[in-house]
Amino acid sequence: MEGMPKMNMQMSFHWGNEATILFTGWPNQTTGMYILALFFVFVLAFAKEALSVWPIIKQTTNPMVAGIAQTSVYSVRVGMGYLVMLAVMSFNVGIFIAAVAGHTFGDFVVKASSLALAKPSQPEV
Repeated sequence: MEGMPKMNMQMSFHWGNEATILFTGWPNQTTGMYILALFFVFVLAFAKEALSVWPIIKQTTNPMVAGIAQTSVYSVRVGMGYLVMLAVMSFNVGIFIAAVAGHTFGDFVVKASSLALAKPSQPEV
């Protein structure tokens, strides 16, 4: 075991920008890159939720094309979910909060827009 590199990974939640998120050396322990990582995880989680209602396949579409489109979107969503999960496994509290906030805000936008489209506003009398 002498030739093995020493792993210096937190195994409990911690604060700070000294986390490794998805790639070795990223966010590089600088505040700017850490904020970019937080934004990236937030957008990734938000996009995963936004893709949960897309695409809406028309009935006239070829069933094979519709199936391929839905399967493609599903595979992208699963990939995004695993990337968010791997980012959260850095045990960084900021990344965890960004992931939860991204999923929450994405779900809110999806549900609010579907409710707005389902029930048109009534004119006031």
